[in-house]
Amino acid sequence: MAKIKKLLIANRGEIARRIMRTCRQQGIATVAVYSDVDATLPHVHEADQAVCLGPAPARDSYLVIDKIIAAAKETGADAIHPGYGFLSENTELAAACEKAGIIFVGPNARAIEVMGDKAAARQLMAASQVPVLPGFDEEGARDEDLIAASTTVGFPLLIKAVAGGGGKGMRVVNDAAEFNEALAAARREARSAFGDDRVLLERYLPAARHVEVQVFADNHGNVVHLFERDCSVQRRHQKIIEEAPAPGLDEATRNAFGEAAVQAAKAIDYRGAGTVEFLYSPASGEFFFMEMNTRLQVEHPVTEMITGEDLVAWQLSVAAGETLPKAQEDIHRHGHAMEVRLYAENPEQGFLPSSGLLSHLRWPHEHARVDAGYESGDRVEEYYDPMIAKLICYGEDRDAARQQLITALQNLELSGIHHNTPFLLRVLADDAFANADLDTRLLEHRPHLMEASSAAPELLALAASRILAASDQAGTQDNPWQSLSGWRPLGQRFQLSQLQVDDAVLTVREQDGHAAVGEQSHALALALQEQGFRLHWGAHGLQGRYSVIDADTLLLFVDGQAHRIVRNPSRDSAQHGAEGGFVAPMSGTIVALHVEPGSHVNSGDAVITLEAMKMEHTLRATVPGRVHDFHVAAGDSVSEGTLLVEFEADIEA
Repeated sequence: MAKIKKLLIANRGEIARRIMRTCRQQGIATVAVYSDVDATLPHVHEADQAVCLGPAPARDSYLVIDKIIAAAKETGADAIHPGYGFLSENTELAAACEKAGIIFVGPNARAIEVMGDKAAARQLMAASQVPVLPGFDEEGARDEDLIAASTTVGFPLLIKAVAGGGGKGMRVVNDAAEFNEALAAARREARSAFGDDRVLLERYLPAARHVEVQVFADNHGNVVHLFERDCSVQRRHQKIIEEAPAPGLDEATRNAFGEAAVQAAKAIDYRGAGTVEFLYSPASGEFFFMEMNTRLQVEHPVTEMITGEDLVAWQLSVAAGETLPKAQEDIHRHGHAMEVRLYAENPEQGFLPSSGLLSHLRWPHEHARVDAGYESGDRVEEYYDPMIAKLICYGEDRDAARQQLITALQNLELSGIHHNTPFLLRVLADDAFANADLDTRLLEHRPHLMEASSAAPELLALAASRILAASDQAGTQDNPWQSLSGWRPLGQRFQLSQLQVDDAVLTVREQDGHAAVGEQSHALALALQEQGFRLHWGAHGLQGRYSVIDADTLLLFVDGQAHRIVRNPSRDSAQHGAEGGFVAPMSGTIVALHVEPGSHVNSGDAVITLEAMKMEHTLRATVPGRVHDFHVAAGDSVSEGTLLVEFEADIEA
């Protein structure tokens, strides 16, 4: 057995940092790799050594096997861990490592190849007595063969790319009239994504749960499972929330899942960490093999939390030729764990990926395990998967874990890009999720979860006014002039503040414990504690967190949403924001400028058109105002969050 002394991690972001954490505990030196745009990310400076792989596109850097092997040789790394994504299930990397005499922390190339072909995997599992869905997986099937087979498989059915994953090349077909169009679309998408347009057919379960089992095997014939996870909450066939153990299963069903997963691993002489994924029908109690991922999963932390095991440490041990750390009877589970994936995306725009500067970021480490790829001041680039981090919480039971995760997300402070925190909070608080009424179409059944909500601007203004006043008092106790915070006509003391709340400008008037915004006036009370606030204004309430940026600017974080507040805004600070359309909502190319600098526009007038992802997006004024200076011209490429044009909203006298 060759002990690993130096490990190259052929990945980036949070999984690279996660692997490094275990390596530090075991005294293993680490080598990071990075692209040009990732040079300043945490995983680079936390490693013992780092090697640049080249330009930002993954095809020119993270996916170039020759560069990965060369970096390992250059730094003297004796092992390579692929993480997940990129080259983690690539047979060529596994073979290249073997040829170079480098330990590959993963299964052998044959296991990767077999399980990477969905049709071959189905056939092998069926032959190994692992239950599979009724379907059609004939090699090289023509369109007419698939059309004929569809009636035998029955509707609804799923067309699925043989070489696919992540929801690409996948179409649900409800009846024969839809089949031809769906087949053509699935083939096109599979060819574009994987260079392979082969597809198979499977019976579609419209009310199924996604349940998967963590398996581990060594080179000495030992195979175990570390229980199951439920990953049913998904968007576009991609997981959002994962938990372990899967709720609502009896012990006989749990054992059956584990035994089937172990049988699947034995069928391919597996080695290392793997996940066998099943579709489970709560109505019938049946489950069916879906696929096997021959790598560590994104959601592995929930298994670690309920078992107390370090799965990366297990991977390194097995790769070095050791036997599994524990036998099946020695692996136990306790409590419940739940994980959310924090994405840079806009759920209200079809989960469109977001990119840009993380201008303010504070992780809630005191409430959750945080596996993050970024820190405050880092940039999320459009070249890679938009996942920013994972937040994982543990509880004695499912509801305790869920409530702890809600608390963690409420204490997260994130500003600068679109992200899915408010959406995650809505799902976690939803009755169906709270009651574990789960299936893979939860978001379709609960369309209200896609409806964004925001705190009332009046309440945000009141909270900001009081917080800024408290900040003034704390910073100016020795200055009697600055501590005079109001004016006193006819013996009455007033406090007047004009505040820009996101894109709205409001005036707050306070007097003798009461506050007025517009026509509303109520008694006001605000309590501050450890960067948190709780406000009561008459019958209205608001709570959240805050961060003072400067003397007149702060961020309020309410229900996962960041709100920027500016006191006494000037024209420069009151520029139109994303809702008005003058900050780029996504990365793209400027197509047209519709008005001249200095022009007055009305609400709804087109100002600028941006092309992104082969679609044009016309940005319009949401309030009347005057366009001042354009910062871009037609043909310019821009990143999300770029200021495109300065705008001054009309303020009524």
